[in-house]
Amino acid sequence: MADKENKAFSFKDEFGKYERLGEPDKAEKSIIWQTAIGLQQTDGLRPSAYLIETAKQNIEGDITFDEIKERLNSYYKARPVDPEDGSRVEEADLVSVRIAEILAEKSFNFSPAEYITIHKRLFKGIYKFAGRIRDYDITKTEWVLDGKTVYYAGANSIRATLEYDFEQEKKFSYKGLTARQTVEQVARFASGIWQIHPFGEGNTRTTAVFIIKYLHTLGFPVTNDLFSEHSWYFRNALVRANYNDHTKGIHSSYDYLNRFFGNLILGENNILKNRDLHVKAGEPTDKAQNKAQNKAQNKAQTESAALSDLTSTEIAVLEFLKKNPDATQVYAAESLCRSRRSVQMTISSLKEKRLIERSGSKKSGEWIVKEI
Repeated sequence: MADKENKAFSFKDEFGKYERLGEPDKAEKSIIWQTAIGLQQTDGLRPSAYLIETAKQNIEGDITFDEIKERLNSYYKARPVDPEDGSRVEEADLVSVRIAEILAEKSFNFSPAEYITIHKRLFKGIYKFAGRIRDYDITKTEWVLDGKTVYYAGANSIRATLEYDFEQEKKFSYKGLTARQTVEQVARFASGIWQIHPFGEGNTRTTAVFIIKYLHTLGFPVTNDLFSEHSWYFRNALVRANYNDHTKGIHSSYDYLNRFFGNLILGENNILKNRDLHVKAGEPTDKAQNKAQNKAQNKAQTESAALSDLTSTEIAVLEFLKKNPDATQVYAAESLCRSRRSVQMTISSLKEKRLIERSGSKKSGEWIVKEI
């Protein structure tokens, strides 16, 4: 596992230059591709070197997603994959480009139908059941559970349970919540729809793509690189949020998911290590290592305490102004899908809390975001 954590994301070096160049369009495409490729780690898959090189051409603007798909089809027709290989590299390549395409799109509909459609788009031609709710019960052995399985929704109740979870989330209001409360709610919703496991395969990748798109519609200017670097942690955190074995003192916990979404939404620096999620992680091991880790964790939590007291709208506006210091209030409102009045009130609140200040005139000045 340690080897997996240290080496799984070497592909990130292939795309890092696009972020350093400072060209917004290429940087955004780079992060999208890193997320798409990184998410394959949730199922232990790794795309080919050919896909990496083709993705670079897309980032450069030389080819479209449709052209990538055509190239991949031609590539694998000429080089058929041995079904006994077990690496599933063709699946990793095809699903990566499909995830990148979906994340690049600006459209989204919060509904079970959208969730199911994402699965269909990701796995069409790969799984016969792409976009179809399973009609059989499943179990899956998990490394993080020492080979045990989470109890997933029964085949007869999947659709009703999925619709219920979506309806409850749709009714839920994020208005007035602190950032910490927002993180906890997002974690609960993600955990809930994942535990249903409506599809035979590909549930984690589908859930991740859906949640990323959903967070954007909520106005959170989150970047997707956390999913690319810690997709395996994300999956294991979902597992631990839905597993109990009271006879052994193991209880379901949202703590790990909250750490992940805390980093994603609040910009916290929580330590995300897969070995900490293992069901035996609570047993005495290296005391010095545990002490150092707890110290670092406490430091990260202290640094983010001020952010946790802010509302979700304040967090969104604060992060937006940090990245767009010359933005007008009108532009901020449009970009964050919020009313101009809401942004005005939020900016006034952030000024009162001395988290931002204005330098220069209203037309040519810029926002200065204070370090917390």
